[in-house]
Amino acid sequence: MNLDKYSRQTLFAPVGPEGQRKLRQSSAVIIGCGALGSASANALVRAGIGRLRVIDRDYVEESNLQRQLLFDESDAAQNLPKAAAAERHLRRLNSDVEVEGVVADVDAGSIEAQVREFNLILDGTDNFETRYLVNDAAIKLGIPWIYGAAVGSYGASLTVIPGRTPCLACVFPNSPQGLQETCDTVGVISPAVAWATAVQVAESLKILTGRLADLHGKLLAYDIWTNSFRELTPAIDPECRVCQKHQFEYLAGGKLSRSTVLCGRDSVQIRQPEDRALDLTALRARLEPFGSVRMNDYLLRCQLAPYEITIFADGRAIVKGTGDAAVARRIYAQYIGS
Repeated sequence: MNLDKYSRQTLFAPVGPEGQRKLRQSSAVIIGCGALGSASANALVRAGIGRLRVIDRDYVEESNLQRQLLFDESDAAQNLPKAAAAERHLRRLNSDVEVEGVVADVDAGSIEAQVREFNLILDGTDNFETRYLVNDAAIKLGIPWIYGAAVGSYGASLTVIPGRTPCLACVFPNSPQGLQETCDTVGVISPAVAWATAVQVAESLKILTGRLADLHGKLLAYDIWTNSFRELTPAIDPECRVCQKHQFEYLAGGKLSRSTVLCGRDSVQIRQPEDRALDLTALRARLEPFGSVRMNDYLLRCQLAPYEITIFADGRAIVKGTGDAAVARRIYAQYIGS
């Protein structure tokens, strides 16, 4: 390893040459490569982590470019999956790092295999359902993970060290109820993303270089527009269903839905109980009579006015033009099959 490449980082005493060597020997997996995920991936690769896996279910659109730093207009024009585009860009940033982009949805049947061999999990998702699933897997496997969120001008982060700190279910026993702000309703600005990412990546460096005593140990939240900062020092809930009772309801699959409304997209993702190996070329021939079709190595997109459906080779689909899961499922069944 050429330490000169990381000289400014190793001059920082808490990292130093020894911390840099630890970082080079470490690995992380980022679940979700949107605003938070792409910024975290960018920072960790530049910092010289040894191995990084990026998992994402979605594809690049022009509306992503305002805040998702890894992507450019050519990625959007080619309809590239975010994980594939991220892998390409990240490899160009630092050839020292082993980078893997995985085009997939994280679910109860796959998450343990997807994260098991890594030292750290970073949250780049946009919904609590997936975060509770990540929390279940992380606690079961004993892997540290860092929650992050950004919406409007607000960012938040929480670091979870299994066996040492409260987990997500200690802090949020149930998914937030009632009307919640989302990027669909209030948008999101890039400085909020940058703040949340900065906290996540700083905590990541502490964990991967062995500086656990320097972790902040709080739920941090900051509104970068109104300049309001909040912090909560949570305690381990002795009745926590996850970290104390080891009841992994989300990991068991009983809590996961088969349709998910995507943040900021007027879209619904549809996934089947089991992956379906679709022949996209044959599907293209089937759909062409109904609307214009575009296809690349990863996905097929068809205009079915007023909707647009994007289908991946594993049978997963994103129906754009509706936030109604029932409508999305009907369109999927009508054109792909139930």
